Amino acid sequence: LDLCPDHAPPFPDMVWIPGGTFRMGSDKHYPEERPSHRVTVDGFWMDRHPVTNARFARFVEATGHTTFAEIPPTVADYPDARPEMLFAGSLVFIQPPGPVDLRDFTNWWHYVRGADWRHPYGAGDSRGAPGDHPVVHVTFGDAEACARWEGKELPTEAEWEFAARGGLDGADYAWGHEFLPNGSHLANTWQGRFPWD
Repeated sequence: LDLCPDHAPPFPDMVWIPGGTFRMGSDKHYPEERPSHRVTVDGFWMDRHPVTNARFARFVEATGHTTFAEIPPTVADYPDARPEMLFAGSLVFIQPPGPVDLRDFTNWWHYVRGADWRHPYGAGDSRGAPGDHPVVHVTFGDAEACARWEGKELPTEAEWEFAARGGLDGADYAWGHEFLPNGSHLANTWQGRFPWD
């Protein structure tokens, strides 16, 4: 394990994650998490909090960055796309009024015109993006550009999972083996009949 460096964080609100070896992934849950395997990460600095809309706005104002969701797709990039779908936007969860075919994710995920980090629900929605909420509708490339502008690097997938586990190795979940300890939901989990109830 790497010990915490004896100097201050390179930027405010960063914490030192000592390196170590852990079991990454899972053989029990989603196919893309398989196979679980041992991974070693070196110690690294990581932001204590997610990037908020206000923080992302400072990056955009300083650089003029345009996010992927704000760029209309082109026929050249998506030759098989339906012409009426070639508009700037992003996927938004829209709760259906009742039971739907669970084999078709388009029953609850909709490609919405104008949905981007400034307009999380689409251009015509007045709710906006609260400054203290985590930024959404950004790609890896958008996040990487923001981190680079701040003089930082994004954690790798292995670093992120290692940090999320907080030293708890080999458990089914980041908080332990039990999905609902003491009946409490510890993750953003749908409660009720998905996706309508």
